[in-house]
Amino acid sequence: MAPQKVAVIGAGWAGMAAAIAHRQAGRQVTVFEAARTVGGRARAVPGVLPDGTAATLDNGQHILIGAYTESLRLMRLVGIDPTTALLRLPLTLQFPDGQGLQLPDLPPPLDALLGIVRAKGWGWQDKVALLRTAIAWQLRGFRCAPHTSVADLCAPLTPRLMAEFIDPLCVSALNTPAREASGQVFLRVLQDSLFSGRGGSNLLLPRTDLGALFPEAAMRWLVQQGGQVVTGQRIQRLVPLPSGRWQLAGTVGAAQGSEVTDAFDHITLACPSWEAARLVDGLASTAGLAAAARWSATANALRFEAITTVYAHASGARLPLPMLALRNTAEHPAQFVFDRGQLDGQQGLLAFVVSASNGNRALIEQQVLQQAAAQLGLSGLRPAQTVVEKRATFACTPGLQRPAMQVLPGLTACGDYVDGPYPATLEGAVLSGTAVAACAAAS
Repeated sequence: MAPQKVAVIGAGWAGMAAAIAHRQAGRQVTVFEAARTVGGRARAVPGVLPDGTAATLDNGQHILIGAYTESLRLMRLVGIDPTTALLRLPLTLQFPDGQGLQLPDLPPPLDALLGIVRAKGWGWQDKVALLRTAIAWQLRGFRCAPHTSVADLCAPLTPRLMAEFIDPLCVSALNTPAREASGQVFLRVLQDSLFSGRGGSNLLLPRTDLGALFPEAAMRWLVQQGGQVVTGQRIQRLVPLPSGRWQLAGTVGAAQGSEVTDAFDHITLACPSWEAARLVDGLASTAGLAAAARWSATANALRFEAITTVYAHASGARLPLPMLALRNTAEHPAQFVFDRGQLDGQQGLLAFVVSASNGNRALIEQQVLQQAAAQLGLSGLRPAQTVVEKRATFACTPGLQRPAMQVLPGLTACGDYVDGPYPATLEGAVLSGTAVAACAAAS
């Protein structure tokens, strides 16, 4: 019996994870990607420093944590050694003045308890409030009412803790302000990072660009295993066949007209939610499929948050740590800064991250440079490149309904936005991609 032919639409982290899982299940896999490169919203981009030197940047600065077991498993599978590709550090939310939280290398919950007790700049009122609240969360099994926001969840905490711990942690994990963010998803992130075992809360900072960290190696693995990756081809329509199989109508590069693919037994949508909704919407309008209409309506209802990464450079610029938290205000919008010199060897290059960002690119860039001068004492920084991902993640709000993985018989979807316990993270994306292969077998 011939193996099932599967098409995966999208070569981001979820798409490459799905392609790997389908291939390991014995299926013949072809990945279609509209861009010329793989990686989706976590990929390498070429850049130029202010002096004209070429640089390798990312379309957004990402971090992983030790609890991202599926991401780490897939990296090893495709030949990436996480111990060399990632810098492992204890969970640290330390500010330039040395204040903030840093967990020691101990098994949970001792690491969190000792880290809170030792936190610099926090009074005993702050520490006791956090310990009491954290114990209450644990006693409730890290569960709360579906419509509870992170701000509601953290009401017993002090203003200092909200400003210097909860707000930066929430916006980095959920890319949604605490007053709008889902308390239940936030608790799940805390549970899996702080209580998943020793090292689960560790920060894993990429020592290479995001393309090399996983998707490019995944593409090489897939091709070696007999799969295909077709870049520069945007799929325009899904074409259901009377046999129950599918064809894809796509355009190659900027070419006009459509190219129809061979027939596939199964389609996995691993493109962004708005692209998946467009393709499924086409099925609803042409084939009259009510289930398709419901799925696309749910996907189209998602709201998105932007992330801005400001790359700036100055000869000799160096941070005391590879990553620092910054005090975030309306005038100083960045929450974190990364020293790429200490990570991938690009000396003097800093990456400032503005999660849940709003405002225009030029204003954010100007404000971040002013923030660097005020909080880091770096007045000689010059902008290298500012990357704005306008739809970086979905807004992870309380009670949010997310699209299901199963769309129709023979048609599934994966990505960080599909129904699941995690916010829009790399781990959420690859978990979804891996799970979709089992879903395909069931359908």
